[in-house]
Amino acid sequence: MLAIIRDQFAHPKRYYYSMTLPTMRYLLILLVGLLCTGLFAQNNRLAQKYYQDGEYEKAAQLYLELSEGSQNNDFFYSRYVTSLMKLERYDEAESALKKKLRRQPEAVKLYVIYGQLLEDQGRGDEAEEKYREAIQQLGSDQYQITQLANAFMQQTKYELAIATYERGAEMIGDDLVFSYNLGDLYRRKGDPEPMITNYLNAVEAMPKRAKQVRTIFQRYLSKEELKLVQKELYARIQADTEGKDDIFPSMLSWVFVQRKDYAAALRQDKALDRRLDENGNRIYQLGQLAANDRDYGTAIKAFDYIVEEKGPTSTLYLDAKREGLVTRRRSLTDGYDYSQEDLRILETAYDDFLAEFGNNPAVAPIVIQLAELEALYLNDTRRAINLLDGLIQQAGVPPRILAEAKLSLADYYLITGDIWEATLLYSQVDKAFKEDLLGHEARFRNARLSYFRGDFEWAQSQFDVLKASTSKLIANDALDLSVFIIDNLGLDTTTLAMQTYADAELLVFQNRFDEAFAKMDSLVAAFPGHDLEDDIFYLKADIHRRKREYDLAATIYEKIIADYPESIRLDNSIWNLAQLFENQLDDKVRAQELYETLFIDYSNSILAVEARKKYRELRGDELQ
Repeated sequence: MLAIIRDQFAHPKRYYYSMTLPTMRYLLILLVGLLCTGLFAQNNRLAQKYYQDGEYEKAAQLYLELSEGSQNNDFFYSRYVTSLMKLERYDEAESALKKKLRRQPEAVKLYVIYGQLLEDQGRGDEAEEKYREAIQQLGSDQYQITQLANAFMQQTKYELAIATYERGAEMIGDDLVFSYNLGDLYRRKGDPEPMITNYLNAVEAMPKRAKQVRTIFQRYLSKEELKLVQKELYARIQADTEGKDDIFPSMLSWVFVQRKDYAAALRQDKALDRRLDENGNRIYQLGQLAANDRDYGTAIKAFDYIVEEKGPTSTLYLDAKREGLVTRRRSLTDGYDYSQEDLRILETAYDDFLAEFGNNPAVAPIVIQLAELEALYLNDTRRAINLLDGLIQQAGVPPRILAEAKLSLADYYLITGDIWEATLLYSQVDKAFKEDLLGHEARFRNARLSYFRGDFEWAQSQFDVLKASTSKLIANDALDLSVFIIDNLGLDTTTLAMQTYADAELLVFQNRFDEAFAKMDSLVAAFPGHDLEDDIFYLKADIHRRKREYDLAATIYEKIIADYPESIRLDNSIWNLAQLFENQLDDKVRAQELYETLFIDYSNSILAVEARKKYRELRGDELQ
């Protein structure tokens, strides 16, 4: 139509004689309408600019004209009255409001502006009456109710906004219709109990909101306040005598997880799994969460439930059995809390797993774990090597898993003293994964092997390169060894002391602890007062920690901290001592003190950030 009009203006003679009189009238009306619409929009923008620039006299005049041209738009009239208030023309503003409300008593938002006008004049009681009058004027129009509540919210009058929604729900006849809005208001007020009740009401009214409400609870409630959610959920679940609803039981399990009560979460999830005849997926996920949070007992029960209840036909059977096995191993080896009998039981479980599923590429990671158990815990390096040799010969093993097997096999060859096989395997992985973290790891281990053999300068050059690795762990280890070699390489005319220490480290790597102690004692005897003295103590403490002689390890770490304040091992000693007090010696207070010392007095240490996190965790802070 606009194109036709433009054409008519461009070629008036073409259309003049062909148009009928009604057509001309229609086009004229349309043109006037378009011009009025454009003028209206222009005045709206101009009024807004005047208002924003503080030119309230001009804004008031334009907003009055706009409101007269749009009787159903309360916004323009609100801005007109507000402009008068900004000019302190209170009588004029009050008269305008009274006039408007007599004609449109349902324009409830204007009551809020009226109340503000009265408040500005110090007439607080009258303002409160106007606010209450607005709420009483409410009908069953949901938009009108929300508009009034939002007007109160903009003035941070949360109690009045709450009263608005409560009155609105009464008028509509639906107790749950504004539950989410009420939950939000009580959250803003910092009132957790009604906040929780209303948010849960919102979930009851619209179950799809459960995820959104969980996010709000996680963000705004403390662990103590989550107990209130737990209590309310219990009540709602008990009220559902027929057990039809699974939303609140699921939320209760979620609350248990947030409070790290994985055992209670598992009980809840088992009941849901049986009631809903599920495949065990929610229990599998819970097992993973519990294992990652080191609640190994609950994790094992979760994985065992799937194995026992779902059986071999379940798609999760193999995964659950594998994760149960891995979790059992972690429960023993984390913190070195195991007996020889425990290790043998675990070994049998691994053997049973491989007997059930066979030696195939799908279970290759389990073979690698069993080899580690044999080599590092049961001291059966020969069986570990045989297991990995067999794995490497298998067809179809994924390249990354094959590389991991080769790295482990190289370590075990190094333990047995077969240097050449070890360096060959490290080099193969380095070449195959040149720019990958696996390649960096292989390069680091090869450089460490050169360090053990006394090729210090070449090893140090490799460590220097690896300091730029994207793996924080590799970069930190490379930095430590690089600095250590630089600090000690040129101390004597001979590298004998350094080589003796490297020999001791290799013996520790090979789990030959008694020989390592003897090697270090010979070093101290041959080079009394040598600068390697603090490193010797540090290595001895590491051996005692591995042997689970925690008190002896702690004593040596304390000695390093007290007697060697300039040692490059100092920050590591403080960290290791804090870890001992936290995890093995059951002195959380002392651990917290040590973490604090580390991040305050040694803020440049690579361990400072983690020490601060540990300190806050022990202090009871909420960590995100």
